[in-house]
Amino acid sequence: MHLDRLISILETVSMSGGTATASDICAATGYPKPSVYRLLQDLQKSGLLESPEKGAFRIGRRLHRISQLDRSDAEINVLVQPLLAEFADKYGAACFLARQRGHGVEISQVEVPRSGAVSFLHPGLGLRPMHACSCSKVIAAYGNEALRREAAEGHLKQFTEHTHTDAEALLDEFRKIQEKGYGECVEELELGICSVAAPVRLPEAGVSMSVGVTGSLRVFTETFRRQVGPALIGLAQDVEERLTAKDP
Repeated sequence: MHLDRLISILETVSMSGGTATASDICAATGYPKPSVYRLLQDLQKSGLLESPEKGAFRIGRRLHRISQLDRSDAEINVLVQPLLAEFADKYGAACFLARQRGHGVEISQVEVPRSGAVSFLHPGLGLRPMHACSCSKVIAAYGNEALRREAAEGHLKQFTEHTHTDAEALLDEFRKIQEKGYGECVEELELGICSVAAPVRLPEAGVSMSVGVTGSLRVFTETFRRQVGPALIGLAQDVEERLTAKDP
């Protein structure tokens, strides 16, 4: 019964064409106001609804993001592969796409420089922790407050001496990522290895993907990271346009 009522409220708000008030929901569902208010609070806390103004509710970014998760990795990879490959060639580093998977972020596609003379490091596929990889940290930084807190206050495994395990320090890093527009991982997962990543923003859904590059500390100097970071922001925007185009 509780789940049915939650679904009914989500359907009512969705069909409103914009926002709906508690009175609108009561009129459409027949539920008593006290119950509607409690359910609205639950839906807001979970990110399924949000309130742009007092007393008005609309579908939240989390629900929009869920609705877009039916796009398979294979479908997305076909669309973005040329962009990643071009970036990898230009900067001589492995370029990757990552997607949020529950409490972690997974690197789902990697393109490497196509010139045999170029030396590069392959990041490998698979899950990355939310607190210790550039592709994960940018998603957490641009997620909701609950996601940032979860990433910072969970069990933070120390992979190297450079891994951030202090919650407040990590939250401060998330704020700096928002200011710069990209994130860095400097020997946090493995000594001698660095990566830089930028968030991919999709309309309504927010940030659940990121693009990045990885390489050795010898190549990924501070100067190189300052150069490639803004370039990745541009790549992320190209990916966004490719994924949201009606006729890719």
